[in-house]
Amino acid sequence: MSRKKKQLTFDPSEAKENLTKLIENFTALTLAEEYDIRRHVLTLIPAFHILRRFGINIIPDGEKMASRDRILVYFQRYPETVIDSEELLVVSGITDYQRRIRELRTEFGWPVLSGKTVALMVEAGEWDGPEAEVAQMKADQYFFLSSGQDREAAFRWNLSNEIRRKNISVKDKLLEYFRKNTGRNITGEELSYLAKDAKEWARRVRELRTEEGWPIKTRNTGMPELPVGVYMLEEDKQAEQHDRKIDDITRMKVLERDQYRCRKCGWSTAKRRPEDPRQFLELHHLDYHVERGGNTEENLVTVCNIDHDHIHRMKMNKAEVLKWLDSGN
Repeated sequence: MSRKKKQLTFDPSEAKENLTKLIENFTALTLAEEYDIRRHVLTLIPAFHILRRFGINIIPDGEKMASRDRILVYFQRYPETVIDSEELLVVSGITDYQRRIRELRTEFGWPVLSGKTVALMVEAGEWDGPEAEVAQMKADQYFFLSSGQDREAAFRWNLSNEIRRKNISVKDKLLEYFRKNTGRNITGEELSYLAKDAKEWARRVRELRTEEGWPIKTRNTGMPELPVGVYMLEEDKQAEQHDRKIDDITRMKVLERDQYRCRKCGWSTAKRRPEDPRQFLELHHLDYHVERGGNTEENLVTVCNIDHDHIHRMKMNKAEVLKWLDSGN
């Protein structure tokens, strides 16, 4: 499909002519015997306005749009791409473009991550996006996720501010926020803001999952359908003590082996519905942990929460579980 040629709302030829005259005037002042810095500055101001109009009109119909909307259009054209702050300065046409980015993120729910947030996620082993793309990201660069707009963002923004002001640890703030948003997508940028940009927030999220047993998922830790850079507390419930010792690598290998589906009924988190009691996947020990069954791939199987409850309710042993799983639905 051919792309329509963009229509500029101003005459670039005329703008070029005016800019050329301004440069000539500036050069003439420089060659003058009496050098007046302020006259040079005043001569260049119209040039800035002309260049600003060029930048605004890079976006089709740019002059008819607010600066925030121009930034959004630019982000949407280049999702999951590292964007420099200078690019946004050009397309927005304003110097206060960073505030417009915050508005897009906090008030309108567009998933924009800063380079600072991505760097902390990478450092803590929590980044699940393209490594090469973000390896050298700077703090003033941005990464627009492809997950789409979150229309509950304004509500969460108010909740985040409420929790942010509390005199409790970063980990407690993160956990409270997760628990009040169970089942909802949460971006790393939200968590960074909640933690008042404390550098350890990504490590604290990892501790909540791996050491304290809270089922906080990412696309690389049990929920592959999640977008890049997004977290979800799957259930407002901690795992049993023995299950907390299953390391992420083993957990992921078991889930991948079982194709992220319940070995009994075939359910996956992509099929989650409010009316369905199946809401998450769990790992079951074939040889029970209390009987010294190990946290190994061979001793673990993936089941939905309903089938897992059934196994324990019926007090099945390893042979009975395997026979029951092989019997199908």
